Formats: sequence, C-alpha cells, structure tokens
Amino acid sequence: MPPIAYLECSRCSARISPKSPQGLCPQCGGFLLVRYDMAALRLSAPRENILKRIDAANTSLGIWRYADVLPAVEPVTLGEGFTPMLRSRRYPGLFLKEEATNPTGTCEARGFSMAVSMARRHGLKKLAMASAGNAAAALAAYAAAAQIVAHVFMPRDVPQLNYLEAAAYGAKVTLVDGLISDCVRTVAERKDAEGWFDVSSLKEPFHLEGMKTMGYELVEQSGWRYPDAVICPNGGGVGLIGMWKAFEEMEALGWVSGRRPKMIAVQSSGSAHADELVDELILDIVRQSGGLTLEFEDRQIRTSLLDWARQEGLLLSPEGAAATAASDHLITSGWLSPEEKVVIFDTGAGLNHADVIATALQLASPSAATAVEKDHRGVTLPSRYRVGGIITPQ
Repeated sequence: MPPIAYLECSRCSARISPKSPQGLCPQCGGFLLVRYDMAALRLSAPRENILKRIDAANTSLGIWRYADVLPAVEPVTLGEGFTPMLRSRRYPGLFLKEEATNPTGTCEARGFSMAVSMARRHGLKKLAMASAGNAAAALAAYAAAAQIVAHVFMPRDVPQLNYLEAAAYGAKVTLVDGLISDCVRTVAERKDAEGWFDVSSLKEPFHLEGMKTMGYELVEQSGWRYPDAVICPNGGGVGLIGMWKAFEEMEALGWVSGRRPKMIAVQSSGSAHADELVDELILDIVRQSGGLTLEFEDRQIRTSLLDWARQEGLLLSPEGAAATAASDHLITSGWLSPEEKVVIFDTGAGLNHADVIATALQLASPSAATAVEKDHRGVTLPSRYRVGGIITPQ
C-alpha cells in the first residue's frame, strides 16, 4: 500500500498534511482529496499486482485488491466490493453493476470500510454523521466492526428500515424533527463539544477513496477498457466523483487508455443537493465527459423498477431504477445507440425500499395485528405462524 503524499483541496488546491485526522480544507472549506506519488507508483504498481492479491479461499479481496492505490492501513472489512456486472437480457450492450451485494446492501459499504479503517488508525473514538438513508447503516456496521462509537442523526420521517438497521448495529441514533439539512447543522454545532469526528460524505477525504473503487472495478470488469457511457444515480455525488478520480489515477498509472466514458448523473425530480460545491464538481465532470444530467419523476422510476424486476429478475433500488429509466430514455431518443457499451449502477438493494415497491404495486402491507389466518382444515393459526408476524420454532 502506498504512503499518502498529501491531501489536496478540491477548491483552492492547498496541500494539507495527512498525518492527523482532517475534515474539510482548513483554508477555504473545500473537500480534501487523497493524492499519491503517481510517478513512483507507475514504476512499483503494475496492473498485474491486483491479480495476485487473493485471500485464503482463492477469491477476490473486494476493494482491497486495489491496495496499490489505497492508503496504507489495516482494513476494517466485511467483504465489500468486487460486485457483479450483469449483462441485460434485453439489451446486449447494457450492463448493470449490482451494488446490492455489498454488506448492508449498498455501495456505501465501500466508503465506510475505508473511512472507518482510517479513523481507527488515527485513534478516533467517536464518529458522527447526518444521513437520510443508506449511509447510516453502513457507518453503523463498520463502526461496530471496529468497536468505535457511531452517532447518527436522521430526519424523523426516514424509512423505518434505515433507522432499525443503524440501531441494530449499535449506533446512537437521534431522530431530528426537520430535514437532512437540520441533521447536518446539528452535527456541525455539537461535534466539537462532544468530541465527534464528522464522517458525512465528503466531509473527510477517505470515504471517497473507498467509493473510487467502483471506477477501478468498472474498468477491470470491462477488460481494462472504458465503456462508452456510465449512468450513475446522483445521491450525494460521491460515487460519480470517486469514479472520475479512479479514471485519473488509472491513466497516470498506464492501466487504461482511450476516451473516458460519458458520465450521466441521474436523480429523482424531487431531489436536491445541499452543497453547491458538490454540484459544481458533478457538473464539471459531466461537461468534461460529454455526458449530461437527468431527472425523472417518481412515477417513471417506479415503472422502471417493476419493468426490471419482471423482465430482468432484478429488484432495483429506487436510485438504480432512476438509472434504468435514464437508459431507456437515452436509447429510445437515440442519444445512446444500442451498440454502445453502457454500464448502469444500481447503488443499493431494492428490499431496503419496501415502501416504494409497495406503492409501485399498489399493495397495502399485511398487518400481523389484524390478520387472522387458518390452516387447510380451517383452524385458526397461532400468531407465531402467521405470514405477517415473525415465525418462531414450535
């Protein structure tokens, strides 16, 4: 694993020492990016190195197979990374990168494996973040694995599963009356007094280092060639920014050549970013790549979710379904041709969004409290055997 040369501000280009924990740039508040000595790595890190890096079971080490381009740290790992890239059954040039196979069911496992590994190395004892969904569970899981305390702040109306999962891992979860911006403000106001280190997306540099492995995998699984286009749910922007960083590094190492893919950022029409700098970075990447940004209504996303479930056998997250809605739109409109190789990212598990699926199917959730079920003889079953409840042994 390489030593870090320095941390670089994405806004003012200031160089910051990596020897102590760093959040945002102390000079301008910009995001910090991890930089290595790429000239030295080009000589010492041939692409073939990663093919030799396997575990005792002769399988991939997930994101840690790319140790040559990750910080030198003892991993806190739950088996994240090297997710499958599945070819569409209907469109031969279309592939779906299924991030649902990660621990906690989302790509956020990549980022928090790295962020928590570095937090443990720096001796941090209390981590905090604001989250409205998937990131909360990922932080909670990896903090539990590292035996570090995690404080998570979520809007009170967050989906119940997101709350339950973070709580189950032992995180100290606070439900806030308000929006995600109110959660962000709460963390910022209390972190110094409480001794928390803020690991919210892009508030520290190492989460992005884990997320960039999506770009390395994408290219490796494509035979060390760029696809023509990548469609990525926007979310907090970390996935797209991380992949672009990976492309830059691979080119410097001589691992890949050619034109980078057109980057297509997709989100729900009701989504919005709270940070202008994130938007600036995303729009700059989209412009450089010749890509575009797209928004889709919830109805269109639900339609695509059911289409891919029934035609492809894949139950996507709403974010992934926004990306598949984009691929359908771009192929139908002719912006993408059926011959081009296009990779869609499904950033999480559909089962984490049972409420969205129920709405798409126009189904009401069965209630264990009111259901009365009978066996084949017409005998009422005890509640422990009912479909709506938790099945327990006799």
